[in-house]
Formats: sequence, structure tokens, C-alpha cells
Amino acid sequence: MSTTTRWSLAALIVMLALGVALWRQLDGPSAPAPRSGPPAATEHRDVDPAALAGLRAEADLAPCPPAGAGPGPEPLRDVRVTCAADGAPVDVAAALAGRPVVLNLWAYWCGPCVDELPAMAEYQQRAGSEVTVLTVHQDPNEGAGLALLTELGVRLPTLQDGQRQIAAALRVPNVMPATVVLRADGSVGEVLPRAFTTADEIAAAVDPQLGESR
Repeated sequence: MSTTTRWSLAALIVMLALGVALWRQLDGPSAPAPRSGPPAATEHRDVDPAALAGLRAEADLAPCPPAGAGPGPEPLRDVRVTCAADGAPVDVAAALAGRPVVLNLWAYWCGPCVDELPAMAEYQQRAGSEVTVLTVHQDPNEGAGLALLTELGVRLPTLQDGQRQIAAALRVPNVMPATVVLRADGSVGEVLPRAFTTADEIAAAVDPQLGESR
């Protein structure tokens, strides 16, 4: 056998070996794709009603505000969402009527929201009954929102608004978190598309719009 023939056979054997290795790699189980988004502990997609009821019980949220006196904020009339505490329907304008309200808009996958929600809870504790802090979860994944509130120990009344109806009605920029100050007469004091990390920061931004000092 000539030298040229031997080299040709060697090259053919190498090519066959590479082909077999490639075939085995493609035919074997695929490696899992790298994860993106929130950690598995806060994911509850496609939650069935019984599981969702369990998540609500675990979150133990404060009830959503009952209907107040007066028509409520004009832009929010005809906006109806659900209360995260029990799944009951909420007429948003009626629920906000006649009371000063701090609306906090967030989503379970929003990093800055994780720091802001406990600060909102502390601000509510300071303000007492004079102001209502009402959070709005703006993602269809209600179970994940409930799980995050449970993890943070935040029990503020919360509206589930996966379609962002409230933000659209109040013309809130498409950022999260965002806070809207609503006066008792239904007027919008200010829209604050920014993150807060302490109750002091919230009070400094919110109280002047409510005519309060704490």
C-alpha cells in the first residue's frame, strides 16, 4: 500500500470518528437552557384555583378598601380589577373615593420593587389610617406576586391588575416601580416613576402632595 493511500485511509477514519461523535451529541439529551427572569421560588404559572387560594391564605394580605364616599378619581371610573387578598372584584374608583391614597405599581420580577415594597409597608405603618397605601401588581402571574409578598412579609392591600388598566388610565409611564399620589377629592397629586428604598424617602415625596407632614 502506497504512502498516499495510507494517508487517505487515515483521514477517512478520522472523518468517520468525528461524524459518529457529532451524531451522538445531536442525538443525546439537550442541555437545559439557561434561566432568565425570576427565581423558581417565586414562579407559580398556571396556578389552579385551589393552589391560588392557598397562596392567598399564606400571603394574608389586608383587605382591599371598601367603596368610599363620592365618585372617586375620574380617570379610574369603569376600571375593575380583582383584590389579591380574596379574588373579589374591585371597582377601583369607588374603592379610592373620599380617601388619600398612595398607589404603588409593581411586578414580581421587578428588582427595585423588592426593596420598595417593605418601605411602603413601613410608610403605611407610620401614616396610620390617615393615608391608604394600596399596591397594584401589574403582571398576569398572580401567584408569583402573592409568593413575593409572602416572602417579604408585606401585607398591604393589593390589587391584581395584569393588564395594567390602572396605569393606562392614570397615564403612568411604562416603568416599575411607580407611585401615584391621589388626594381625597380624587385629584392626582403626582405621578412618581421612580424607586424608593426607605419610608423617609416616600414621606418626603408623597406627604407634600397630600398636605401632610410626618
